[in-house]
Amino acid sequence: MRRRAIQMTSAAVAVAVLFLGIPAIIFGVSSIWQASEEAVAARAETVRSVIERRENEGVVISQSLIESFAQMSDPDDAFIQYRKSDGTRLESRNAIAPMSDVIRKMEETRQGSIVTVAVEKGPIYLRSALLIVGAVGLITAAFIIGVLMAMRQSRKLSAPLIYMAASAEQIGAGQVRPQIKPSGIEEIDLVYQELERTADRIAGRIAAERQFAANAAHQLRTPLTALSMRIEEIQYLTEDPEVKEETEKALEQIERLGGVVNELMANASSDRGRNFEAIALHDVFTQQGDEWERPFKKAKRTLAFDVGDDAVVLATRGSVSQILATLIENSLKYGAGTTTVTATKNGRVVLIKVRDDGEGISDDLVPHIFLKGVSAGGSTGIGLAVAKDLAKINDGRLELTSQRPAEFTLTLRTVPQSLDPDRLLPQGAIHAVGARRRRR
Repeated sequence: MRRRAIQMTSAAVAVAVLFLGIPAIIFGVSSIWQASEEAVAARAETVRSVIERRENEGVVISQSLIESFAQMSDPDDAFIQYRKSDGTRLESRNAIAPMSDVIRKMEETRQGSIVTVAVEKGPIYLRSALLIVGAVGLITAAFIIGVLMAMRQSRKLSAPLIYMAASAEQIGAGQVRPQIKPSGIEEIDLVYQELERTADRIAGRIAAERQFAANAAHQLRTPLTALSMRIEEIQYLTEDPEVKEETEKALEQIERLGGVVNELMANASSDRGRNFEAIALHDVFTQQGDEWERPFKKAKRTLAFDVGDDAVVLATRGSVSQILATLIENSLKYGAGTTTVTATKNGRVVLIKVRDDGEGISDDLVPHIFLKGVSAGGSTGIGLAVAKDLAKINDGRLELTSQRPAEFTLTLRTVPQSLDPDRLLPQGAIHAVGARRRRR
């Protein structure tokens, strides 16, 4: 912005200086030449009138008189020639070379004598050159002053904008009370005021989200503890290996949900960064496949996973698992056909898409799909709201990218290249649950 301001102001100064300076130079040079020609004409007229008067009085025109005419000022050192009607000539001593470039003026007296006044153009050229040099110097000085003023004004304008950009960055980083000082520029101060109002609105929304996260976590903690105790009791009482396996999976899910609850509580009470880790999505997909294999088989549907070798994200494992579990559960409840979970790397992010072959989501439900209490099947409507919150906690986002058929996309940051995930983490793979169909 500062560079553009300098360029625009400099261009305006240059145009103004050139439009004023060039005509001024032309006018000045023209005035010098016009004044010189008028001076020669005036000298010739003066000499003619004096000689004509003396001729009328019968006074002889002498060489000394011609020399005195030549030494008169305005212009200096003019060449004077007096030629009588009988052919006699008198000339001043400062003769001009025949090939010289001169301004010449001739006058004739009543007795037929010819008076010639000539001045060399060299001094006139010199004065014109000095005028042009002086004018160019003034134009250059004016342009430099204009550029310096433009630089000063650009700093005056750009400094508040830089502070405003820093304030916006603070808001984006979670600092919803940026320190903003008035700049004295009305338009920029209006933007400052709007930025402050935006910060207040963001603060209110963040407070509401934290309150929601705290309430959700508090409501989930006690039932999860009771559920864990009941399942552990069933595990101890049963001798059936299949029941023991299912109770073990149920306890793993409860443990994961407990981690999610703790994360929600921590996020609701602190602005500090979370401890993210590099997570290979292959492991998460495998865990989700094992967890949802039996429900999809029971519903006679297929759950397929497709994950690339470089699908590694920077997040918390419990949050990613919980988001995927919510999306897969919703697909099982409200979708139809094959549910496909894919992960593809796109630059610095990984896109995780959950899609099925059902009829999709109704138009009335789309605008409110992520709001608390909104549900298409009479459930609590808390699942997608919590999932979207978890995505934000992990510096990602959860979006509805297709209405018919329904497709949700979870965007998470990938691991930086400096961590070399191909060397530190296991490679990905592809597996399918239900029909056990592998896709490459």
